[in-house]
Amino acid sequence: MNTLFDKIWDKHVVQQVEDGPTQLYIDRLYCHEVTSPQAFEGLRKRGLQCLRPQQIVCMPDHNTPTHDQDKPIADPVSKYQVDLLERNAREFGLTYYGMMSPDNGIVHVVGPEKGLSLPGMTIVCGDSHTSTHGAMGAIAFGIGTSEVEMVLASQCILQQKPKSMRININGKLGKGVTPKDVALFLMSKLTTSGGTGCFIEYAGEVVRDMSMEGRLTLCNLSIEMGARGGFIAPDETTFAYLKGREHAPKGEAWEHAVAYWKTLKSDPDAVFDREISFDATDIEPRITYGTNPGMGIGISECIPALEDISETAKASFKKSLNYMGFKPGECLLGKPIDYVFLGACTNGRIEDFRAFASVVKGRKKSDRVTAWLVPGSWAVDKQIREEGIDRILKDAGFEIRQPGCSACLAMNDDKIPAGKYSVSTSNRNFEGRQGPGARTILASPLMAAAAAVTGVITDPREMIDN
Repeated sequence: MNTLFDKIWDKHVVQQVEDGPTQLYIDRLYCHEVTSPQAFEGLRKRGLQCLRPQQIVCMPDHNTPTHDQDKPIADPVSKYQVDLLERNAREFGLTYYGMMSPDNGIVHVVGPEKGLSLPGMTIVCGDSHTSTHGAMGAIAFGIGTSEVEMVLASQCILQQKPKSMRININGKLGKGVTPKDVALFLMSKLTTSGGTGCFIEYAGEVVRDMSMEGRLTLCNLSIEMGARGGFIAPDETTFAYLKGREHAPKGEAWEHAVAYWKTLKSDPDAVFDREISFDATDIEPRITYGTNPGMGIGISECIPALEDISETAKASFKKSLNYMGFKPGECLLGKPIDYVFLGACTNGRIEDFRAFASVVKGRKKSDRVTAWLVPGSWAVDKQIREEGIDRILKDAGFEIRQPGCSACLAMNDDKIPAGKYSVSTSNRNFEGRQGPGARTILASPLMAAAAAVTGVITDPREMIDN
């Protein structure tokens, strides 16, 4: 009996190299401006074209500014990379969604919302958070630049088959607990290496109850547990999300597709290399206190005491707290913060803006806080305005920026100054991730909203009606 991963993987095997890797067929390749230039140059040097250009989509997102996108990019390095992606896409006949195009945004937001990422697919991109697309019921994973070149040229990749892992989360989530909190909880329990070498299938009542946006957030963070990727079996939630989207099948082709997609689930007696279960009642709104995503606590908890840390981990624990300006045993409720970032491929979707707005509605942004609210795509921006969320945010003292990766990483103008605290809905809190010396506290949109209006780390449950 097979796991879902086995079913999708086996369907895409071109050949098995004896005592070597699998040649795996790839259905969709996404390219952004940071990891693709050398791959395209490699094609030129070898005199090659893209084998199946219709299955490749390019868009800039990492280096794009989140203001004045109608003007030339000021930073010369960013401008060069963005311009080069456009030239490469044009030269090789690839679909290109440029800045200011209504199709543009963060690649991991745009792919699902346009129906480019579908159940049963194999999907790759030169970006670790490609695991996001696994929420559609696909095998999706990040690859290196040399592998991007391989897929451009052959629509295949050489890969060792990962191990399988299933995480079951059962029960009902409590008030104010979001998929982001679920992911942060899993990382704290399994550590940032707990999924190493595995593809994680998420299952259980909590996962089945999640919206598609929530599932995308959960799968996005799989890589932060060391996993190769994460995915969720497609179901009625998946089908309802995809129906009618631009690149999803239409008419009779839709009916055939759904019939196939319904077969994409692990067999009842499938055996995983590792399986683990958690109870939803153990999860509360969470924040991080350190410099990796696994260093997190529930909002009612305190940073672990030094004696609770293993001898082998004490040095890195002390170094992390020193960087963050925190102490062992310290509680973070009421801690003043300086910046709030809502966005990234983790939490830049419409549901995230709805959640943020639900907290700030009727309140005002703290004067001590600089807030960057960045939609994950122009489609999200359009929906924000159609639903009147922009007016709620404006009345509360917030502005909406233009789409892009923004303050998730220090590759554009949105950098957190050294020493400042940022409550961020992004995915990584490494030293310097949001700017040299920046101190990042990962959190959900609800937690970010609560901090934005109070100016301090606040339990969002105190600000939610239900």
